[in-house]
Amino acid sequence: MTAATLFTPSITPQFDKDSIDTDIKHQAKTPDISTMLYDDSDDENEDFTDEAQSLTESAQFRKLQKKLRRQVSWAIRDFNMIEDGDVVMVCVSGGKDSYTLLDILLLLKRIAPIHFDIVAVNLDQKQPGYPEDVLPAYLNEQCIAHYILEKDTYSIVKSVVPEGKTYCSACSRLRRGSLYGFAKQIGATKIALGHHRDDMLATFFLNLFHGGALKSMPPKLLSDDKQNMLIRPLAYVEEKDIIEYASLKEFPIIPCNLCGSQTNLQRAIINDMLREWDNAHPQRLASIFKAMQNVAPSQLADRELFDFETLSLERDNNERLFEGDNIQAGQVESLAEIGLPVSPETQKFNPDFTDTVKGSRASTIIPTINPVI
Repeated sequence: MTAATLFTPSITPQFDKDSIDTDIKHQAKTPDISTMLYDDSDDENEDFTDEAQSLTESAQFRKLQKKLRRQVSWAIRDFNMIEDGDVVMVCVSGGKDSYTLLDILLLLKRIAPIHFDIVAVNLDQKQPGYPEDVLPAYLNEQCIAHYILEKDTYSIVKSVVPEGKTYCSACSRLRRGSLYGFAKQIGATKIALGHHRDDMLATFFLNLFHGGALKSMPPKLLSDDKQNMLIRPLAYVEEKDIIEYASLKEFPIIPCNLCGSQTNLQRAIINDMLREWDNAHPQRLASIFKAMQNVAPSQLADRELFDFETLSLERDNNERLFEGDNIQAGQVESLAEIGLPVSPETQKFNPDFTDTVKGSRASTIIPTINPVI
């Protein structure tokens, strides 16, 4: 059986109320997570106990923390990730992403208009050199209820993955199976994972380049067996902001290099590509992520997603003449033979076919043609 240790704080964690915005509109009737709204103004009278931290760094941290809280709140609202009474199991690996996720969710729990509980869960997979004391020490210090699960999946992965292949995929599947089962065992209603926006983009391109599929990591997912609900509250958060936040918070990071050298990782190559794009074209990644939320099935080629087979014309009786100067007809005998007009009429302008949009200037815009075509 999986061994587990549990720590539950005997006192409620204390937060400096001035360090988090509490300007929340509590609804009188049904509380809604979407009311997690924050004031953009700075807390000028806030006290900081860390005297070594400069005023500039303090302001930078407060601004970044507000940004992350907003983005996480928006993701929770947009995808209905957390509901009243939920028990959210936050999977903590010891990396920057899961630390940030746990930290932000704990802040939101304090100011949310609904009640939900948070429990941190870590799976110690027994990689050689894994610092077993780091996470328990941090979680106990922060008075965070948690479980540490111990299971030697490392040996299993080593035994099933051929020499020279990367371990990440097999390791992830084994870790996921253990965590899914444990979530149901303890009655957790949501499993929160630390994947961020850039992880979702990288997965999209991995599937595009190597999997032949247009798919990624969804912000919210029901497991195949319908036993667990996965959420990714960092879906709107950029990795560079997480890196900065983790550095300012000085989380005790556990590096993910305990399995030895894992060269030629396709995900690493994709991540390098995304970073290069972000440096050269700062809005490109935001545009790609927006595209993932704005899918037009009729403009793709998935026959299961859109019914191309039964598409049919629905023309009316209004005749639209070519708006131009002249039409030259060639091989008129052949045209007449197949029943087409030999001298089609033209017109200068017909207002009946103007694409008008109320309150816009669309009717005055001259249509353009792609020069490549």
